[in-house]
Amino acid sequence: GIVICFRKVLNRHEHFDITDEQIKRTIGKTLEESFTILTGIEAPQTLAEYRQEFIGEADIHMNVNTFLFPETVSVLQALKAQGAKIGIVSTKFRYRLKAVLDQHFPTDFFDVIIGGEDVKEKKPNPHGIQKALKKLHRDRKETLYIGDSIIDAQTALHAKVDFVGVLERGQMPKFWTSQDIGVNFSDYEGRSISIMEAMKNGAVPIV
Repeated sequence: GIVICFRKVLNRHEHFDITDEQIKRTIGKTLEESFTILTGIEAPQTLAEYRQEFIGEADIHMNVNTFLFPETVSVLQALKAQGAKIGIVSTKFRYRLKAVLDQHFPTDFFDVIIGGEDVKEKKPNPHGIQKALKKLHRDRKETLYIGDSIIDAQTALHAKVDFVGVLERGQMPKFWTSQDIGVNFSDYEGRSISIMEAMKNGAVPIV
């Protein structure tokens, strides 16, 4: 959904040489930051126009092209059954998140949802996580934040909460350059590649 919406806006303004992979690498950033990275445009008015166009396209294309991983519902249901408080902190609008989530979960399943309209500062500013914790009456030391971008990892770091992340393959080299050590628990194929990448980009691997 995100790629489609970006592609619609970029093509409309004749930015045809931008790949899907380049678009995916900007996920987690604000729309203005993403359009600057992709096009080189820095003029606030132009970026604001692109942002509004993206929102318009998202109202059409985002939810119908958003799909949950197969395990998402069962894992969250299991965590809920064990008494875990579950929330979402996202740069996406809350109404759009709820439109997708309501197709898979009861309306009161999530204990808190913080959308882009609920915070003044976007990720990696920790305000969203802090606001969620305040609503949940929970301490950061008992919180696990799960994300899918380097921006999410930085947000968790600034909020001082534990983090588990899944990164796109193309994001890994940049991720390793910002780390001092890498701890690898996996026994699956690809483990040796991860270790070599960590070493190549300056991180010391711990197995």
